[in-house]
Amino acid sequence: MNTKIKHFLHNTHDERNMMHIVINSCKPVVLGGREFHFEDEPAIQADRKIRTCFFSAFFILMLCHALPGRAEADGNSKAFKFNIPGQNMAASLVAFSETTGNQLSYPAALVKDIKSNQLSGSYTADQALQKLLAGSGITYRHTDNDAIALAADSSTQSSQSAQNATTLKAMTVVGIAKTGNDPTAYKVTNASTATKTDTPIMETPYSVAVVSQQVFQDQQVIRVEDALKNVAGVQPGFSNGGLNETFMTRGFETTNLYRDGFLLPAGFGASDAGRQTANIDRIEVLKGPGSILYGRSDPGGVINLVTKRPQATPYHSIQQQFGSYDRYRTTADSTGAITPDDKLLYRVNLSYENANSFRDFVKTDSVFFAPSLTWNISDRTQANMNIEYNHFDNTIDSGIPVVGNRPAPVPRNLQVADPFNNKNVGDRTYVGFDWSHKFNDKWKFSHRFGAEFFDAAQDFTFFFGKPDAAGNLANAPSGLPMGKRGFNDGNSQQQEYYTTLNLTGKFDTAMLKHTMLWGFDYFVIDNQFAGACCQAFPAGATFNIYNPTYLTAAPNINFTPGPNRNMDWYGLYFQDQIKFPFDVYGNFGLRYDNAVGRDLTAGMVTTRDARVSPRGGLLWKPQEWLSVYGNYSENFGPSNSLFNGPGQQALPPQTSEEWELGAKTEFFNGRLSASFAYFDLTKQNLPVPDPINPNITRTVGEQESRGYEFQATGEILPGWKVIGAYTNLAYAKINKDVDYSGGPGDTGNRMFATPRNFGSLWNTYEFQNAGLRGLKLGGGVVASGQSQGTNQNDYQLPGYTTVNLLASYGLKVAGKKVTFQLNADNLLDKTYYQGTNSSTRVGINPPRTFLGSVKLEF
Repeated sequence: MNTKIKHFLHNTHDERNMMHIVINSCKPVVLGGREFHFEDEPAIQADRKIRTCFFSAFFILMLCHALPGRAEADGNSKAFKFNIPGQNMAASLVAFSETTGNQLSYPAALVKDIKSNQLSGSYTADQALQKLLAGSGITYRHTDNDAIALAADSSTQSSQSAQNATTLKAMTVVGIAKTGNDPTAYKVTNASTATKTDTPIMETPYSVAVVSQQVFQDQQVIRVEDALKNVAGVQPGFSNGGLNETFMTRGFETTNLYRDGFLLPAGFGASDAGRQTANIDRIEVLKGPGSILYGRSDPGGVINLVTKRPQATPYHSIQQQFGSYDRYRTTADSTGAITPDDKLLYRVNLSYENANSFRDFVKTDSVFFAPSLTWNISDRTQANMNIEYNHFDNTIDSGIPVVGNRPAPVPRNLQVADPFNNKNVGDRTYVGFDWSHKFNDKWKFSHRFGAEFFDAAQDFTFFFGKPDAAGNLANAPSGLPMGKRGFNDGNSQQQEYYTTLNLTGKFDTAMLKHTMLWGFDYFVIDNQFAGACCQAFPAGATFNIYNPTYLTAAPNINFTPGPNRNMDWYGLYFQDQIKFPFDVYGNFGLRYDNAVGRDLTAGMVTTRDARVSPRGGLLWKPQEWLSVYGNYSENFGPSNSLFNGPGQQALPPQTSEEWELGAKTEFFNGRLSASFAYFDLTKQNLPVPDPINPNITRTVGEQESRGYEFQATGEILPGWKVIGAYTNLAYAKINKDVDYSGGPGDTGNRMFATPRNFGSLWNTYEFQNAGLRGLKLGGGVVASGQSQGTNQNDYQLPGYTTVNLLASYGLKVAGKKVTFQLNADNLLDKTYYQGTNSSTRVGINPPRTFLGSVKLEF
């Protein structure tokens, strides 16, 4: 690292340490702050080094000096502003920790069913804690500068109670977010994606998985697909050459992601590949149909990107990553209060990435900026505003073709596209606003609005059929100019608008406790494309994959207006979460959708769809550590309007239904959670050709997947964290299909991209003894069996196993937290393929790569 930058980092003003949760034994163990890890920065080219240092210095200057300061030295004499209502003691202690930065260690049973005193005003940490604990029978002592141990007061508690309390495991509580989740843990206790309410996962009768922020940090996640390899039932699909991010969930393909519950419908025409993760706090995945709350969607599940929100406690970080193939990525995160009374909060996330690739002619260049504001208007009313801007200049990489029934045996770097071609250059902007008001402790109203705008210039090469055994590309189909390859060049624009209203109420009827949700949402999407599609290269422009000869210029083509599509729908939904006697929990809901799809191309049909979708689930929790559940869901799926030919009667939408049984459990005093689910998911109304009139389609196709999933996440021993996933997709077949001749088509074939077995396991260990404290080691494997490349089952992608490692070291430099980290992916340098959508496009994954980073937090 440049010595001037080192000197700058060393002398930057101090800030309060970021807080976190640690599980430890009954004897309080002081773990200090979050740990930080370094590796030496490798030598880099002069121009990249200058650019990296410039961005690093710029971000640190902005964070340290431009933002409102709260850099007083911590100490017992420092006064903090508190506004903690009289509530359960556990929640008050969390609020105390978030404000002061102190770690609190205490037995969980110590604060059970105990109310705290109200605390309002300016106090030192000691004064505040004394007031909170007054009359509770709890005392405390300092075990380190920022660590405090709580215990039963022997003068007010019986000796037997004190003895019971001291034999329980202690829990350090620091910096828990409003969701009740620990930001440094792998395990997440609460999630909202399955119910749109903050609900414990152990009390949710659906399969829910969460990839936490700490997993993001340990694995140095840069792409969404890298995070989702930790989730059972989910696999990355083919990204269509970088035009849209695709995932397979429980055997079914989806190109849709959600951002804080807001649909990001890339499959309708716009690109979302390479969505930035700099402002993602965690990813929540609801397995199975999600129509009840999200309307028209794919049946395998809902992938929800939950973004970072402004916090009152100041926190600033900057990270510089550098890795194989000239990858450089700079990120910054800053949050805190703008006003002294914490009414107005801010957060800013930034990232800049520049990288080459192991693939010829491929590069990535991206700038991302995401500011957000929170206005705490009153104790009951809050408003949030957030913006995302992303400029991208990437290369579309369509992978390699198939030869015979396997990916072509060519070098991993081989590019079948021409150097001048395959660009994806554009801008994406998101603007969101939401506000909520609590009428009282039981009733809450919320409103959200979001809009996203996408504009990109895209061109790419495609092939007319797979190569022959000698590697020569096939000729163009009849009706197109003769040639070996084709060219697509155009501009894509897309606008999306979304709004939702929710009313949540809690009340009792006899012995039943209800949490009821009423909601309305409305969504509009417009997509326009102008360009030239399917233009063949000139005759004689041959190409052999074993001896490639590239063109130097694109053919002359004329831009013409392309598809202009519009879709809007609205939905009304109702959900009742019921707690029955004997620890039985129910979730029942109903939704009505009304959707209109329009292809404005002359002669195309306008499609109008309406459907009622039910969902219901029951969960029994016989022990605090065990839940068993079952559910049934129906799904309102994608429209078939794109398959309506001129003059054809409108096709009904795709639908699906699922049955699921499962169990959830917790081990090691709640530190580790595990879940098991068996599911049977069927999708109907898939479009197939009409054998009588090949110009139109029918909706008689049906596909079904059955299998089971296992997920484990959490901490086995102090410092030993794990996240693991396994999926057995025993049945994933096409039940009904028709070909142009009226025959069975692909009936009986296995669905594409559905290996029978796949999974992952990741472990990290943070050394607990004083001599090695700060050192973290980790590693894991990702494995998948063989899968079919298409529904025709005419070629296969071989199975694979990859090994990944982590080493990091954390320390304090001039009072700042610093982390040095090195990750190695695909350590054994395996050649493997992940995703395909035709015999001319197979995604090839990177060889052995390294990613180092230096991170400063204060």
